Amino acid sequence: MNAIEVRHLTRRFGAFTAVDDVSFEVGAGEIFGFLGSNGAGKSTTIRMLCGLLRPSSGSAIVGGIDVGHDPEGVKRRIGYMSQRFSLYELLTVDQNISFFGGIYGLDRERLAARREFVLEMAGLRGREASLARDLSGGWRQRLALGCAVLHEPPILFLDEPTGGVDPLSRRQFWRLIDTLSGSGVTVLVTTHYLDEAERCHRVALIHAGRLAIIGTIPEVKRIFASRSILELRAARPVAAMEALDAMPEVEKTSLFGSAVHAVLRAADVGPDQIRARLVSQGFDVGPVARVEPSLEDVFLDVVDKAQAGANP
Repeated sequence: MNAIEVRHLTRRFGAFTAVDDVSFEVGAGEIFGFLGSNGAGKSTTIRMLCGLLRPSSGSAIVGGIDVGHDPEGVKRRIGYMSQRFSLYELLTVDQNISFFGGIYGLDRERLAARREFVLEMAGLRGREASLARDLSGGWRQRLALGCAVLHEPPILFLDEPTGGVDPLSRRQFWRLIDTLSGSGVTVLVTTHYLDEAERCHRVALIHAGRLAIIGTIPEVKRIFASRSILELRAARPVAAMEALDAMPEVEKTSLFGSAVHAVLRAADVGPDQIRARLVSQGFDVGPVARVEPSLEDVFLDVVDKAQAGANP
């Protein structure tokens, strides 16, 4: 059973098309990663799915409700956490929970039970009287997540929920997402952290308003099935990239942390051959090895191809 069904969804702002004929489905209990560069159309899509923005054309069914016909009905079925801190900073932890409980129409008994759930889930017990503004980024984001699920929505939208949060807090936040998914909650999440996206059941990449690729992590990585990726470290990485780009066997290169990734046009070229050529050109190069494609490799490859198609 699908929790979200999107068919040919389009949103125009005058002559500009922000979301262009997008279609996908999200199953119940699935963690679905929605990826893309800034301005790609991620937030606009989420705003339409949440009933905050009317589509120009196409349709979206969220929790069995058509967002175009009953946006208020959709809002009652979902939880939403924006990419910016969505709580009231001058209210305490307890006051924020009570405020959002009132918005969601929880009675006193249910609010009391859900308050205990949020405090336990977010690890905020003992901090009930703390102002939201005095909490660290990780604590605030967990409180925001708790407030977004106070009313136990079956579908949760998270728009870049871990932006600006330290790695440990991000890991803890994703444990909460895993727990929610395990309880049957459907989670659609946007993120710029591709290591986070690896934890999703499926991902979709949107570029310039259009859906570029969708599937499980192994499925989207199959775009490199006929091409090898080599990883190497060199004393002069940028110069090494230029030398690699000049080799006919190399399709393209990119920096990957402190390493260089080189995508080969065919799988029959060995790492030793590439290393020997670099060494012969005077480069100080460490071991060169084939590596499995990362989601970042997929992201860069899809964007490069999309841009090449737009600018033949």
